[in-house]
Amino acid sequence: MRVLIANWHRNIVGGVETYLQAVIPEIQRRGHEIALVHGYQTTTERETVHPNGVFLPCWNLEELGLSNLLRSVENWRPELVFTHVLESVELETALVERYPTALFVHGHYGMCATGRKCCRVPKIQPCNRTFGRMCLVLHYPRRCGGLGPVTAVKNYRSQSKRNALLPRFSAVLAASEYIAKELRNHGVQSERIHVTPLPPSAIEPGTHVLPPRTPEGRILMMGRLTDVKGCDYLMRAIAIAARRLDRPLHLTIAGAGPEEHRLKLLGTRLGIPVEYLGWVANERRRKVIQSCDLLAVPSLWPEPFGLVGIEAGCLGVPAVGYAVGGIPEWLHGGITGELASGDPPTVEGLAQAIVRAFGDHEHYRDLCLGAWRMAQRRTISPHVDLLEAIFRGVAAPHDRVKAL
Repeated sequence: MRVLIANWHRNIVGGVETYLQAVIPEIQRRGHEIALVHGYQTTTERETVHPNGVFLPCWNLEELGLSNLLRSVENWRPELVFTHVLESVELETALVERYPTALFVHGHYGMCATGRKCCRVPKIQPCNRTFGRMCLVLHYPRRCGGLGPVTAVKNYRSQSKRNALLPRFSAVLAASEYIAKELRNHGVQSERIHVTPLPPSAIEPGTHVLPPRTPEGRILMMGRLTDVKGCDYLMRAIAIAARRLDRPLHLTIAGAGPEEHRLKLLGTRLGIPVEYLGWVANERRRKVIQSCDLLAVPSLWPEPFGLVGIEAGCLGVPAVGYAVGGIPEWLHGGITGELASGDPPTVEGLAQAIVRAFGDHEHYRDLCLGAWRMAQRRTISPHVDLLEAIFRGVAAPHDRVKAL
């Protein structure tokens, strides 16, 4: 089968590209041909979504322009387009009009004007509203995003176009039941929705149960440091949990972002030991996760999935976090970690989850084993099995593909 992958970046810039870097070789190994359309010029010094030494036909919108890119794609004659994150609605629309197209929804595509799916007033909490005109009306009163009116209107119009595209995809893949439910609420037919949980991309689960570990109170948070990631809630919760456990707790933050300076001030004021690693490349993730006892995923917005929890589970590290978005689908309270209520997320709820995870050594070891067993079920091979079944269901023979 000839599969055209569409993604805005060819270089590795985030989780979507890391995912593609993992699945492309496995799809090729099974005998399928892959090509790529992307938006930006490639930076040669950085990793790309395909392994070094592996040739892929690639077409760049910035270099070719839309008409020439579509002509090149037509000559390659794909049977299916597998699209991910594209910033050009015009390119995405053109592909949907010409080829059977499967969309993998990595965020809140066409379902939120800002992509955050949460509001900040009266407090940061997930939004359950269906996308529509009231999203623009409530943008300022609920502080759904920034204060710039031009950007707010631009984002709303862009997501409106994506919302209109949703019913036109041949298949829509969702990483979680949460996203699948959101898609149904936004008019996508159930038979077109395929729940396809993400596999770990940077870390593979071991084949043997890891030896029991004694927790030393080391907590890890990985991700971009923005307000909706909840790192300030985590810091306050750690301060409370440390007092209740009567032992020191240490926080390691692997990530960077606009909240970093404020978080450093908060950590100093709370008196908790915090280590800042900045961004951690894929080759260092295993070592960083292994050095900690507990992963924290304190997201205040509804995470579409939360892949970092699966990666930690590969190494037998349990997690704590709020029950928002797709997180409860892998973070099972008392089994793979400890959950705090997300309705709404509170510092006290997260502190209690940390205390439950660390309060009893036998229980902690059970959580480690539960996290590892969960990760064993989410490897790359069964994930690509699902992709192949979906591809076969929507791909068209060459002679049915529309000409320009």
